[in-house]
Amino acid sequence: MAPRTYTAPQDYSKDPRPAIALTPVKSNQVKAVGYDADTLTLAVTFTRGAGAIYHYPNVTPEAHAAFVGAESIGKYFGQHIQPLPFFKYAPDPVPESEAA
Repeated sequence: MAPRTYTAPQDYSKDPRPAIALTPVKSNQVKAVGYDADTLTLAVTFTRGAGAIYHYPNVTPEAHAAFVGAESIGKYFGQHIQPLPFFKYAPDPVPESEAA
């Protein structure tokens, strides 16, 4: 069996991140989700990793509702959201009082 190959992680976007409030969700994989209905942008951050925030453009309100209402948010993400194009943004800085 051939060794598995992986694509390199995408760099953070150089553009400023549009402000989309994130709401924590109950999932082992997905930490928080946000949605901007005006721009049809879904924002997601994960429980593992560096805390990057991913923005998925052109996500319908129906797809967002199905995602956050799914029995398994992580499974829904893997099947329906993960294949979509995205922009990756650096995580918010941690205040010094929380970093200690």
